Amino acid sequence: MKINLGTGTDIKEGYVNHDFVKLEGIDVIHNLDVYPWPWRDNTFDEVFCSHVLEHVDDLPSAMKEIKRICIPGATIKIRVPHFSSGVSWRDPTHKRLFSYFTWDYFTDECFYDLPKFKIIDRYLNFTRQTATFLNYVINPFINIAPSIYERFFCWLLPCAEVIVELSLR
Repeated sequence: MKINLGTGTDIKEGYVNHDFVKLEGIDVIHNLDVYPWPWRDNTFDEVFCSHVLEHVDDLPSAMKEIKRICIPGATIKIRVPHFSSGVSWRDPTHKRLFSYFTWDYFTDECFYDLPKFKIIDRYLNFTRQTATFLNYVINPFINIAPSIYERFFCWLLPCAEVIVELSLR
């Protein structure tokens, strides 16, 4: 089973479409800040959440719930706003923005008591426009050395989002 957390109007065929607002095509209405989430342990083999996690009150608790509802080996596909994106600062419901390196805190490399995942892939995405010429030109540049980009260049050439794919061991 697959789940699309925080669906909004992006209804996905073959997924359980979730949101906290009743919209056409939403299968489950639930506020992600209310725990536990209404799914059994080990239910989903894929979680998709695009521009959702910046809205939750407690990111570690949300990641713990994602881990709980996933089967071992599940794939978690996440898109979140990058901290340099001016557009991301417009939304008053955003509670946090993300760095390329935010996800390191959810791996075995970090000593914090947070849910642990394996990073399969991650990259910075210049603009949320799909198949745009700018992404083909700028994404390779900003992903050569994300630490250098975020330290020195992100305020000169801000990117829109961080895209990460995690796996549950």
